[in-house]
Amino acid sequence: MITLERNDTKLDDYWSNRPVDRRQLSRTAGQYLADGLSGGKISETTILAGATVLTPDGPKKGHLAMANGVIINIGNGLVPNNSVNIEGDWLVPGLVELHTDNLEKHLLPRPGIYWPEPGAAVEAHDAQLIGAGITTVFDSICVGESVDRGRHVLLQMSLDALQETESYLRADHRLHLRCEISDPEMGELFDQVCHHPKIGLISLMDHTPGQRQWRDIQSYRQYYQQKCSDQELALLSERVKANRDRFAQFHSEKIARHTKINHIPLASHDDTLVEHVQWASENGVTISEFPTTLQAAQAAASCGLAVTMGAPNLVRGQSHSGNVTTKEVAEAGLLSSLSSDYVPSSLLSGVTLLYRDCGFSWWEAFKTVTASPAQLAKLPDRGCLVPGYKADVLRVSLNGPRPVIRSVWISGQRVF
Repeated sequence: MITLERNDTKLDDYWSNRPVDRRQLSRTAGQYLADGLSGGKISETTILAGATVLTPDGPKKGHLAMANGVIINIGNGLVPNNSVNIEGDWLVPGLVELHTDNLEKHLLPRPGIYWPEPGAAVEAHDAQLIGAGITTVFDSICVGESVDRGRHVLLQMSLDALQETESYLRADHRLHLRCEISDPEMGELFDQVCHHPKIGLISLMDHTPGQRQWRDIQSYRQYYQQKCSDQELALLSERVKANRDRFAQFHSEKIARHTKINHIPLASHDDTLVEHVQWASENGVTISEFPTTLQAAQAAASCGLAVTMGAPNLVRGQSHSGNVTTKEVAEAGLLSSLSSDYVPSSLLSGVTLLYRDCGFSWWEAFKTVTASPAQLAKLPDRGCLVPGYKADVLRVSLNGPRPVIRSVWISGQRVF
């Protein structure tokens, strides 16, 4: 077995000279190809040979060449002696994650415990993502909350920590604002952060008991029972319902106007009823995140909304709150993309299950975590292994019960 050696000079150049596109919302594949072949600084070509390259047309035996951050060729001819031998492993696109709460777990590892070194927490989060093959991530940050779980403090803490560490993180970190429309303070909090240049996705959340994710009151009670008494839980539920009645519609319309004006993708969250989907479709929503019923998923697809489901749901075989399973949605032909939600490694495990149990081809399965989420986030420069696209590439072994990440390249530079 060939061991790939770290080239410290190249990696040090990567840390100190971040690609300009990292600060842009997106670039076209054509711009990357132009930079790689004619314009800009020409870098040494890296050729990954002896591989199975997963393309939109299916797996192909051969090699992949990268230069200046872009894929420049995929072929099966002779390759130079200095190419990297992939030893029959697969090359697949870097994963694109639209919704992960993973950063929150590092910044708030226990209730009421805010980690005193937020920069270190972000670095650990980034390392975990890279180890799971995620090269582009939309860190989900809550704007408001229905129940006090410390997320008001986490909002600015997260933004500050991401800015502090931006120059040496490996994955491409962007922001997904999760707006809790029942929180009286959501509007003011949103105004403070809504023009952040890294925002690439906004979603509308409503965790009021008795509807959407918590339509099963018993599941809601079990989730919060360990945190409060029966009497406290009853008072909490009434307060949340009253706040929803007062603020939800106003906040929803405010967010919808903002995303329309600023051309930011808008997602709904935990759609349960056809009426939820109809409102979403009429107000500019393009993604239905984690619909809780098959009927809602069917309605979303009928309205042209992309359906995103949880990979942990697929791996576990059930929803943690008793809702429709990802497998049911996939087998019904309604699944557009997978999200790791709270377990980064679940994306690759989910891909395997889509292929093994749901009748997906390898490309159809990987597309749910690469090309599809990239398209939904308006990132036309990544998600596929084709010439002209950003060279975010994973070396994956498919010989065991689940895919194993062996190497990761971002913009053509090996980072794992």
